[in-house]
Amino acid sequence: MKPFLWEKLKEKLFFSTEDVANAAGGTGESANVLCSRYGKKGTFIKLKKNFYILEQIWERYTQLEFFKIANFLQVPSYISCMSALSYYGITTQIQRNWYESISLRRSAKFEAKGTVFNYYKIRKEFYFGFLKEENFFIATREKAFLDAVYLHSFGKYPLDLSSIDVNSFDNETIVRLTEPYPQRTQQKIKEICRI
Repeated sequence: MKPFLWEKLKEKLFFSTEDVANAAGGTGESANVLCSRYGKKGTFIKLKKNFYILEQIWERYTQLEFFKIANFLQVPSYISCMSALSYYGITTQIQRNWYESISLRRSAKFEAKGTVFNYYKIRKEFYFGFLKEENFFIATREKAFLDAVYLHSFGKYPLDLSSIDVNSFDNETIVRLTEPYPQRTQQKIKEICRI
């Protein structure tokens, strides 16, 4: 790759063909060819259409940078379930190269270089209980747990309850958050948290 292109792209968390066109001073068509060529060589990692990352930078990304990428891969979304619980130190499961998010769009899975980004679709009325931290959106600890239990109660998510420290949750917050959820989920939460 030409040094001037590397210098301009290495500052970006991810980039598009438009970014390549601007950096190289070319057209969108020539940027598409360049992205395709560098993708085949392994210099660019393509996560989805028009969403690239430099391979050399990828190897140095931290968990927080992958959280940011997860937020951009599917918009809107927020980090949740075991990924968020692991971030908060509430589970003994350490997830490496596996990022789970909640989304309003379709359930989806993106994979690259042994890293997986999973998205679980939920209904709009359940899309709440997250905050912006370190420039990415993540569920609160109670909401991450609730998202996992909700999906699990309908057979859409494998949940290892023995790995979760349920005593670290605020039960009042859990009760308040479960109000709009189906009875099945509310009952499961009550059983698990003994509330």
